[in-house]
Amino acid sequence: MTENIEEKIENNEDGISIIQLVFEWVHTLFVFMVLVLLVMIFFFRHVKVNGPSMNDTLQNEDHLIVSCFMYTPKNGDIVVVSHGNKLYGSVNRRVNEPIIKRVIAIPGQKLSINYDTSEVYLDGKIIDEPYIKGRTFSVSDPVEIPEVIPDGYVFVMGDNREDSLDSRSMRIGLVPIENIIGKAVLRVYPFDAFGTV
Repeated sequence: MTENIEEKIENNEDGISIIQLVFEWVHTLFVFMVLVLLVMIFFFRHVKVNGPSMNDTLQNEDHLIVSCFMYTPKNGDIVVVSHGNKLYGSVNRRVNEPIIKRVIAIPGQKLSINYDTSEVYLDGKIIDEPYIKGRTFSVSDPVEIPEVIPDGYVFVMGDNREDSLDSRSMRIGLVPIENIIGKAVLRVYPFDAFGTV
């Protein structure tokens, strides 16, 4: 394409001026940038992992692509939760920055945690969690888990159960589904760890 433009500039075959060629390039670049921006806003987002709460699945400083178009949470999904919105059960609890956690329970499911054995029960059955690091223990400000996860909310935990601020704590609690930006689908950096998550 560059050769064609250079030829047109040299030969001025179609009577196209340099200003018109520059305008065409700028217009094409602008349209491309707008399309990329729309895709990033409505379909995908880039996020960076901050902290160790998802170790060993994700590492601090990992860069992820998050799918956010018409997303519905499912058990086991790794999600990004936005900041600043009211959480379940209290007017004053707020997430101050986006967090990355794993969905453990969705609306309508019964969740219980045996902190003595580190076992997590979903609808009365122990769930298999090969991804966790450490023990699932009670935190200093535990949330009261409702008998059934209410409509519009999910219960999330980090994979690094011994170093994760998540739904076990009053500071996070149950997360409104409307606060979920989307599901982490791809790790793009570091390059040696590139792949789906």
